[in-house]
Amino acid sequence: MVKMNVNENNQSLKLFIVLSRATRAVHDRVEEDIRNYDLNPTEFAVLELLFHKGDQPIQQIGKKVLLSSGSITYVVDKLEKKQLLVRKSCPKDRRVTYAVISDKGRNFMEEIFPKHKQAIDEIFNGLSVDEKSQLIDLLKKLGFHARSF
Repeated sequence: MVKMNVNENNQSLKLFIVLSRATRAVHDRVEEDIRNYDLNPTEFAVLELLFHKGDQPIQQIGKKVLLSSGSITYVVDKLEKKQLLVRKSCPKDRRVTYAVISDKGRNFMEEIFPKHKQAIDEIFNGLSVDEKSQLIDLLKKLGFHARSF
């Protein structure tokens, strides 16, 4: 482990606070946009996954959107009641059930996703293209380092 002097340690703490606050502010704005479509963030994440990646085994969705299996069942139930997805049994393995975006769900996402992307663009318009690229690189570097020990 590398020893840090007091100044470096203070910078690390300050960075943590600034990063946490920025992340919270961005998350809050994204969540606010998602709620405009009568969805919660988890419902949106599942629907967006199905919209962009196609049919998914329900048991695998949790890993992809970082939710517990119990939560996924609840979210899939809610989206099914809204007729935005359907469950479909796997013909090769009856133990596996897929979540499949419905026609209504696809039409809904085709309508709202461009608006959602625009909202995200507006949130990040405070940075130039070069600053966004630098931040992406720096955050990747930070994430890899944080996972390394």
